[in-house]
Amino acid sequence: MIKNIAIVSLSSGILGESFIEFEKNIGVKRLEEFGIKVQFMPHALSGMDYIKNHPEKRAEDLLEALRNQEIDMILCAIGGDDTYRLLPYLFENDELKKAATDKVFLGFSDTTINHLMFHKIGMRSFYGQAFLPDVCELAEDMLPYTKKYFQELISTGTIREITPSDVWYEERTKFAPDRVGTSTPSHPNQGFELLQGPAVFSGKILGGCIESMYDCFCGDRYEDMPVLCRKYHLFPDAKDWEGRIILLETSEERPAPKVYKKALEQLKATGLFDVVSGVLAGKPQDEIYADEYKKLLVEVIDNPKLPILFNVNIGHATPRCIIPFGVEAIVDATAQVIRFADKQPDTFFETERTKI
Repeated sequence: MIKNIAIVSLSSGILGESFIEFEKNIGVKRLEEFGIKVQFMPHALSGMDYIKNHPEKRAEDLLEALRNQEIDMILCAIGGDDTYRLLPYLFENDELKKAATDKVFLGFSDTTINHLMFHKIGMRSFYGQAFLPDVCELAEDMLPYTKKYFQELISTGTIREITPSDVWYEERTKFAPDRVGTSTPSHPNQGFELLQGPAVFSGKILGGCIESMYDCFCGDRYEDMPVLCRKYHLFPDAKDWEGRIILLETSEERPAPKVYKKALEQLKATGLFDVVSGVLAGKPQDEIYADEYKKLLVEVIDNPKLPILFNVNIGHATPRCIIPFGVEAIVDATAQVIRFADKQPDTFFETERTKI
Protein backbone atom coordinates (compact mmCIF):
# COMPACT_ATOMS: atom_id res chain seq x y z
CA MET A 1 0.00 0.00 0.00
CA ILE A 2 1.22 3.49 -0.89
CA LYS A 3 1.99 5.52 2.24
CA ASN A 4 4.29 8.29 0.99
CA ILE A 5 3.82 10.24 -2.24
CA ALA A 6 6.32 12.69 -3.67
CA ILE A 7 4.96 15.32 -6.06
CA VAL A 8 7.22 16.55 -8.85
CA SER A 9 6.92 19.30 -11.45
CA LEU A 10 8.71 17.79 -14.44
CA SER A 11 7.02 19.94 -17.09
CA SER A 12 5.02 23.03 -16.12
CA GLY A 13 5.70 24.75 -12.79
CA ILE A 14 2.14 26.03 -12.42
CA LEU A 15 1.68 24.16 -9.14
CA GLY A 16 3.91 26.74 -7.44
CA GLU A 17 1.88 29.77 -8.49
CA SER A 18 -0.17 31.56 -5.85
CA PHE A 19 -3.31 31.67 -7.99
CA ILE A 20 -3.53 27.89 -7.91
CA GLU A 21 -2.75 27.34 -4.24
CA PHE A 22 -6.42 26.72 -3.43
CA GLU A 23 -6.38 23.73 -5.79
CA LYS A 24 -3.15 22.42 -4.31
CA ASN A 25 -4.70 22.56 -0.84
CA ILE A 26 -7.72 20.57 -2.02
CA GLY A 27 -5.44 17.88 -3.38
CA VAL A 28 -3.23 17.67 -0.30
CA LYS A 29 -6.29 17.32 1.92
CA ARG A 30 -7.66 14.49 -0.21
CA LEU A 31 -4.38 12.61 -0.23
CA GLU A 32 -4.09 12.97 3.54
CA GLU A 33 -7.63 11.61 3.89
CA PHE A 34 -6.40 8.53 2.00
CA GLY A 35 -3.84 8.15 4.78
CA ILE A 36 -0.99 9.33 2.57
CA LYS A 37 1.93 11.51 3.62
CA VAL A 38 2.51 14.14 0.93
CA GLN A 39 5.94 15.50 0.09
CA PHE A 40 6.66 18.19 -2.48
CA MET A 41 10.12 17.78 -3.94
CA PRO A 42 12.41 20.79 -3.38
CA HIS A 43 11.68 22.60 -6.65
CA ALA A 44 8.13 21.40 -7.33
CA LEU A 45 6.60 24.63 -5.99
CA SER A 46 9.15 27.03 -7.48
CA GLY A 47 6.74 28.48 -10.02
CA MET A 48 6.44 28.56 -13.79
CA ASP A 49 9.38 30.80 -14.67
CA TYR A 50 11.87 29.01 -12.42
CA ILE A 51 10.80 25.56 -13.55
CA LYS A 52 10.95 26.57 -17.20
CA ASN A 53 14.44 28.01 -16.83
CA HIS A 54 15.88 25.20 -14.71
CA PRO A 55 15.35 21.77 -16.26
CA GLU A 56 18.37 20.56 -14.27
CA LYS A 57 16.45 21.21 -11.03
CA ARG A 58 13.46 19.26 -12.32
CA ALA A 59 15.83 16.38 -13.06
CA GLU A 60 17.34 16.68 -9.57
CA ASP A 61 13.88 16.38 -8.02
CA LEU A 62 13.09 13.25 -10.00
CA LEU A 63 16.39 11.61 -9.16
CA GLU A 64 16.07 12.46 -5.48
CA ALA A 65 12.54 11.07 -5.36
CA LEU A 66 13.74 7.85 -6.96
CA ARG A 67 16.62 7.48 -4.52
CA ASN A 68 14.57 8.25 -1.41
CA GLN A 69 13.63 4.86 0.03
CA GLU A 70 10.81 6.36 2.10
CA ILE A 71 8.93 7.46 -1.02
CA ASP A 72 6.54 4.83 -2.41
CA MET A 73 5.11 6.76 -5.34
CA ILE A 74 6.08 9.69 -7.55
CA LEU A 75 3.09 11.72 -8.75
CA CYS A 76 3.42 14.35 -11.47
CA ALA A 77 1.89 17.73 -10.68
CA ILE A 78 0.65 18.23 -14.24
CA GLY A 79 1.88 18.00 -17.82
CA GLY A 80 3.28 20.82 -19.93
CA ASP A 81 5.39 20.74 -23.07
CA ASP A 82 9.15 20.64 -22.45
CA THR A 83 10.10 17.77 -20.15
CA TYR A 84 12.37 16.57 -22.97
CA ARG A 85 14.86 19.17 -21.67
CA LEU A 86 15.60 16.81 -18.76
CA LEU A 87 17.22 14.32 -21.13
CA PRO A 88 20.86 15.46 -20.78
CA TYR A 89 20.61 15.62 -16.98
CA LEU A 90 19.15 12.12 -16.75
CA PHE A 91 21.09 10.24 -19.43
CA GLU A 92 24.46 11.89 -20.00
CA ASN A 93 26.09 9.84 -17.24
CA ASP A 94 23.35 7.23 -16.77
CA GLU A 95 21.94 9.22 -13.83
CA LEU A 96 18.40 7.94 -14.32
CA LYS A 97 19.50 4.33 -14.73
CA LYS A 98 21.60 4.53 -11.55
CA ALA A 99 18.77 6.07 -9.50
CA ALA A 100 15.87 4.00 -10.83
CA THR A 101 13.91 1.78 -8.49
CA ASP A 102 10.75 -0.25 -8.88
CA LYS A 103 8.37 2.30 -7.35
CA VAL A 104 5.14 3.71 -8.72
CA PHE A 105 5.39 6.64 -11.15
CA LEU A 106 2.16 8.27 -12.38
CA GLY A 107 1.58 11.05 -14.90
CA PHE A 108 0.21 11.79 -18.38
CA SER A 109 0.28 14.32 -21.21
CA ASP A 110 3.83 15.74 -21.70
CA THR A 111 4.85 13.16 -19.10
CA THR A 112 4.64 10.73 -22.05
CA ILE A 113 8.28 11.71 -22.60
CA ASN A 114 9.16 10.73 -19.03
CA HIS A 115 7.42 7.39 -19.54
CA LEU A 116 9.59 6.81 -22.61
CA MET A 117 12.62 7.65 -20.47
CA PHE A 118 11.61 5.04 -17.92
CA HIS A 119 10.91 2.52 -20.64
CA LYS A 120 14.41 3.10 -21.98
CA ILE A 121 15.95 2.03 -18.66
CA GLY A 122 13.41 -0.74 -18.03
CA MET A 123 11.43 0.84 -15.20
CA ARG A 124 7.66 0.34 -15.05
CA SER A 125 5.31 3.32 -14.91
CA PHE A 126 1.61 4.15 -14.90
CA TYR A 127 -0.16 6.43 -17.37
CA GLY A 128 -3.37 8.39 -17.06
CA GLN A 129 -3.67 10.77 -14.10
CA ALA A 130 -1.83 13.60 -12.34
CA PHE A 131 -2.11 15.64 -9.15
CA LEU A 132 -3.67 18.92 -10.33
CA PRO A 133 -6.05 17.60 -13.00
CA ASP A 134 -7.35 14.67 -10.97
CA VAL A 135 -6.65 14.70 -7.23
CA CYS A 136 -7.34 18.46 -7.12
CA GLU A 137 -10.62 18.20 -9.09
CA LEU A 138 -12.83 21.16 -8.10
CA ALA A 139 -16.00 19.10 -7.67
CA GLU A 140 -16.94 17.96 -4.18
CA ASP A 141 -14.72 14.92 -4.65
CA MET A 142 -12.54 13.32 -7.30
CA LEU A 143 -14.61 12.13 -10.24
CA PRO A 144 -15.91 8.65 -9.24
CA TYR A 145 -14.37 6.72 -12.16
CA THR A 146 -11.05 8.55 -11.77
CA LYS A 147 -11.05 8.01 -8.00
CA LYS A 148 -11.75 4.31 -8.38
CA TYR A 149 -8.53 3.71 -10.30
CA PHE A 150 -6.46 6.07 -8.19
CA GLN A 151 -7.60 4.29 -5.03
CA GLU A 152 -6.81 0.91 -6.56
CA LEU A 153 -3.30 2.05 -7.43
CA ILE A 154 -2.48 3.49 -4.01
CA SER A 155 -4.08 0.52 -2.24
CA THR A 156 -2.50 -2.29 -4.25
CA GLY A 157 0.31 -0.75 -6.28
CA THR A 158 -1.29 -2.08 -9.43
CA ILE A 159 -4.31 -1.96 -11.76
CA ARG A 160 -6.08 -5.26 -12.46
CA GLU A 161 -8.52 -4.31 -15.21
CA ILE A 162 -10.14 -1.39 -16.97
CA THR A 163 -13.74 -1.07 -18.09
CA PRO A 164 -15.37 1.96 -19.76
CA SER A 165 -16.85 4.80 -17.78
CA ASP A 166 -20.63 5.12 -17.90
CA VAL A 167 -20.32 8.86 -18.53
CA TRP A 168 -17.91 11.47 -19.81
CA TYR A 169 -17.62 15.06 -18.60
CA GLU A 170 -17.28 18.31 -20.46
CA GLU A 171 -13.96 20.03 -19.91
CA ARG A 172 -13.97 22.64 -17.17
CA THR A 173 -13.54 26.14 -18.62
CA LYS A 174 -12.95 28.11 -15.41
CA PHE A 175 -10.63 27.30 -12.53
CA ALA A 176 -11.26 29.67 -9.64
CA PRO A 177 -12.15 29.50 -5.92
CA ASP A 178 -15.80 30.24 -6.73
CA ARG A 179 -15.94 27.03 -8.79
CA VAL A 180 -15.02 24.78 -5.87
CA GLY A 181 -17.81 22.27 -5.27
CA THR A 182 -19.22 22.62 -8.79
CA SER A 183 -19.47 19.89 -11.40
CA THR A 184 -19.32 20.01 -15.17
CA PRO A 185 -22.05 18.56 -17.41
CA SER A 186 -21.87 14.82 -18.06
CA HIS A 187 -23.03 12.70 -20.98
CA PRO A 188 -23.57 8.97 -21.54
CA ASN A 189 -20.42 7.20 -22.71
CA GLN A 190 -20.70 4.63 -25.49
CA GLY A 191 -17.94 2.34 -24.27
CA PHE A 192 -14.96 0.91 -26.13
CA GLU A 193 -15.35 1.02 -29.92
CA LEU A 194 -13.59 -1.60 -32.03
CA LEU A 195 -12.82 0.11 -35.32
CA GLN A 196 -11.29 -2.94 -37.01
CA GLY A 197 -9.47 -6.20 -36.42
CA PRO A 198 -9.93 -9.02 -33.90
CA ALA A 199 -11.92 -8.20 -30.75
CA VAL A 200 -9.31 -9.83 -28.52
CA PHE A 201 -5.62 -8.93 -28.63
CA SER A 202 -2.76 -8.76 -26.17
CA GLY A 203 0.64 -7.25 -25.43
CA LYS A 204 2.41 -4.82 -23.15
CA ILE A 205 1.13 -1.26 -23.53
CA LEU A 206 3.33 1.76 -24.28
CA GLY A 207 2.66 5.19 -25.72
CA GLY A 208 0.72 8.21 -24.50
CA CYS A 209 -0.04 11.65 -25.90
CA ILE A 210 0.28 11.53 -29.68
CA GLU A 211 1.43 15.17 -29.92
CA SER A 212 4.27 14.50 -27.49
CA MET A 213 5.38 11.49 -29.51
CA TYR A 214 5.12 13.47 -32.75
CA ASP A 215 7.30 16.19 -31.25
CA CYS A 216 10.05 13.60 -30.81
CA PHE A 217 10.42 13.83 -34.61
CA CYS A 218 9.09 17.29 -35.48
CA GLY A 219 10.74 20.53 -34.32
CA ASP A 220 7.72 22.78 -34.86
CA ARG A 221 7.21 23.24 -31.12
CA TYR A 222 10.85 23.09 -30.00
CA GLU A 223 13.59 22.98 -32.62
CA ASP A 224 16.00 21.07 -30.39
CA MET A 225 13.54 18.41 -29.22
CA PRO A 226 14.04 15.99 -32.15
CA VAL A 227 17.79 16.58 -31.87
CA LEU A 228 17.88 15.56 -28.21
CA CYS A 229 15.47 12.67 -28.73
CA ARG A 230 17.72 11.29 -31.46
CA LYS A 231 20.88 11.85 -29.44
CA TYR A 232 19.57 9.88 -26.48
CA HIS A 233 17.61 7.36 -28.60
CA LEU A 234 14.45 8.15 -26.68
CA PHE A 235 11.76 6.86 -29.03
CA PRO A 236 11.79 3.05 -29.22
CA ASP A 237 12.76 1.57 -32.57
CA ALA A 238 10.44 -0.74 -34.48
CA LYS A 239 12.00 -3.87 -33.01
CA ASP A 240 11.17 -2.68 -29.49
CA TRP A 241 7.53 -2.21 -30.50
CA GLU A 242 7.13 -5.82 -31.62
CA GLY A 243 4.12 -7.41 -29.93
CA ARG A 244 3.28 -4.29 -27.95
CA ILE A 245 0.03 -2.34 -27.92
CA ILE A 246 0.48 1.34 -28.68
CA LEU A 247 -1.60 3.86 -26.72
CA LEU A 248 -2.54 7.08 -28.53
CA GLU A 249 -4.47 9.92 -26.94
CA THR A 250 -4.84 13.60 -27.79
CA SER A 251 -4.16 16.65 -25.64
CA GLU A 252 -6.22 19.65 -24.60
CA GLU A 253 -4.91 21.36 -27.75
CA ARG A 254 -7.44 19.24 -29.63
CA PRO A 255 -5.30 18.78 -32.73
CA ALA A 256 -7.04 19.43 -36.02
CA PRO A 257 -7.50 16.35 -38.22
CA LYS A 258 -4.65 17.43 -40.52
CA VAL A 259 -2.31 17.60 -37.52
CA TYR A 260 -3.53 14.25 -36.22
CA LYS A 261 -2.93 12.77 -39.66
CA LYS A 262 0.64 14.10 -39.75
CA ALA A 263 1.32 12.60 -36.32
CA LEU A 264 -0.05 9.20 -37.39
CA GLU A 265 1.96 9.32 -40.60
CA GLN A 266 5.13 10.08 -38.67
CA LEU A 267 4.55 7.15 -36.33
CA LYS A 268 3.79 4.94 -39.32
CA ALA A 269 7.10 5.94 -40.88
CA THR A 270 8.93 4.39 -37.92
CA GLY A 271 7.47 1.00 -38.86
CA LEU A 272 5.76 0.45 -35.53
CA PHE A 273 2.30 -0.14 -37.02
CA ASP A 274 3.79 -3.10 -38.88
CA VAL A 275 4.85 -4.83 -35.66
CA VAL A 276 2.49 -3.84 -32.83
CA SER A 277 -0.28 -6.20 -31.79
CA GLY A 278 -2.92 -3.49 -31.50
CA VAL A 279 -3.81 0.17 -31.00
CA LEU A 280 -5.65 1.80 -28.10
CA ALA A 281 -6.99 5.29 -28.79
CA GLY A 282 -8.21 7.55 -26.02
CA LYS A 283 -11.44 9.50 -26.04
CA PRO A 284 -10.79 13.02 -27.38
CA GLN A 285 -11.54 15.87 -25.00
CA ASP A 286 -15.22 16.87 -25.32
CA GLU A 287 -15.36 14.32 -28.20
CA ILE A 288 -13.96 16.99 -30.53
CA TYR A 289 -12.92 15.43 -33.88
CA ALA A 290 -13.80 11.94 -32.65
CA ASP A 291 -15.29 10.86 -35.98
CA GLU A 292 -12.40 12.36 -37.94
CA TYR A 293 -9.81 10.64 -35.71
CA LYS A 294 -11.52 7.28 -36.11
CA LYS A 295 -11.50 7.61 -39.88
CA LEU A 296 -7.85 8.67 -39.95
CA LEU A 297 -6.70 5.82 -37.70
CA VAL A 298 -8.13 3.30 -40.16
CA GLU A 299 -6.96 5.11 -43.31
CA VAL A 300 -3.42 6.02 -42.25
CA ILE A 301 -2.56 2.75 -40.51
CA ASP A 302 -3.98 0.95 -43.55
CA ASN A 303 -3.81 -2.55 -42.10
CA PRO A 304 -7.29 -4.07 -41.66
CA LYS A 305 -5.91 -6.96 -39.62
CA LEU A 306 -4.49 -4.69 -36.90
CA PRO A 307 -7.03 -4.20 -34.08
CA ILE A 308 -7.84 -0.59 -33.23
CA LEU A 309 -9.86 0.12 -30.08
CA PHE A 310 -11.21 3.66 -29.77
CA ASN A 311 -12.83 5.66 -26.94
CA VAL A 312 -10.73 4.44 -24.03
CA ASN A 313 -11.16 6.70 -20.98
CA ILE A 314 -7.50 7.65 -20.77
CA GLY A 315 -5.61 10.89 -21.15
CA HIS A 316 -7.08 14.36 -21.54
CA ALA A 317 -10.80 13.58 -21.55
CA THR A 318 -12.45 13.12 -18.17
CA PRO A 319 -12.89 10.85 -16.34
CA ARG A 320 -9.58 9.00 -16.53
CA CYS A 321 -8.46 5.47 -15.78
CA ILE A 322 -4.84 4.41 -15.19
CA ILE A 323 -2.91 2.09 -17.50
CA PRO A 324 0.19 0.23 -16.35
CA PHE A 325 3.02 0.18 -18.88
CA GLY A 326 5.24 -2.88 -19.19
CA VAL A 327 2.61 -5.35 -17.96
CA GLU A 328 0.97 -7.94 -20.19
CA ALA A 329 -2.54 -6.82 -21.12
CA ILE A 330 -5.44 -8.66 -22.75
CA VAL A 331 -7.93 -6.43 -24.54
CA ASP A 332 -11.41 -7.85 -25.06
CA ALA A 333 -13.60 -5.44 -27.01
CA THR A 334 -16.61 -7.74 -26.88
CA ALA A 335 -16.49 -8.04 -23.09
CA GLN A 336 -15.58 -4.34 -22.83
CA VAL A 337 -12.58 -4.94 -20.59
CA ILE A 338 -8.80 -4.62 -20.59
CA ARG A 339 -7.21 -7.03 -18.13
CA PHE A 340 -3.65 -6.95 -16.86
CA ALA A 341 -1.44 -9.72 -15.56
CA ASP A 342 -2.75 -11.03 -12.24
CA LYS A 343 0.54 -10.29 -10.59
CA GLN A 344 2.69 -7.27 -11.37
CA PRO A 345 6.06 -9.00 -11.84
CA ASP A 346 8.45 -8.25 -8.99
CA THR A 347 11.27 -8.99 -11.41
CA PHE A 348 10.02 -6.63 -14.13
CA PHE A 349 12.58 -3.95 -13.37
CA GLU A 350 15.51 -6.36 -13.39
CA THR A 351 14.22 -8.32 -16.37
CA GLU A 352 13.65 -5.27 -18.54
CA ARG A 353 16.98 -3.70 -17.61
CA THR A 354 18.81 -6.73 -18.97
CA LYS A 355 17.57 -5.71 -22.39
CA ILE A 356 19.28 -2.33 -22.28
